[in-house]
Amino acid sequence: MRTVELLCSPALEETVRAAWDRLAVAGLPSLARNTHPTNRPHLTMASVEGFPPGAAARLADLFDDALPLAVHLDRVEVLDGSAPLVWLVRPTSELTRLHEAVTDVLAGAAGHHPWHLPGRWIPHLSLALRFRDHDRRLARALAGVDRPSGQFVAARSYDGDTRTVSQLGKGFPGR
Repeated sequence: MRTVELLCSPALEETVRAAWDRLAVAGLPSLARNTHPTNRPHLTMASVEGFPPGAAARLADLFDDALPLAVHLDRVEVLDGSAPLVWLVRPTSELTRLHEAVTDVLAGAAGHHPWHLPGRWIPHLSLALRFRDHDRRLARALAGVDRPSGQFVAARSYDGDTRTVSQLGKGFPGR
């Protein structure tokens, strides 16, 4: 599996990590507990089995032209009633166009995950996995008090086979 992900500006990343920490301290599920070195706040735009030839270079060009991109977070929600706890991202026209362009670049790839396809994609930053819907009110109070803004400043791809990330374009902030 290969993903295409947008990374947050340092200030926005710290805001999301602080929400992760508040959830963990309250004893709720939280991505703060994931200690893998690639774990950081990100927006997944696509997930496929593998990139078609030339896709990484085309994606890098897209991101070099499009980033940084303003982002505004919205409310905290539990997707599908009992799955991930997420901080929804307001889908601006710029973000929607970039998502459609990423989808076009990956059109020849196998294994598109349907929840990332245009019309079904719900842009979000994950706060916790396997979250219980009945804890949503407390999670909103802890995590999503504000509706912060920031930027997406870089892009990466996660390789599920090697559990590593690679840069897509310039501006890749380390962590």
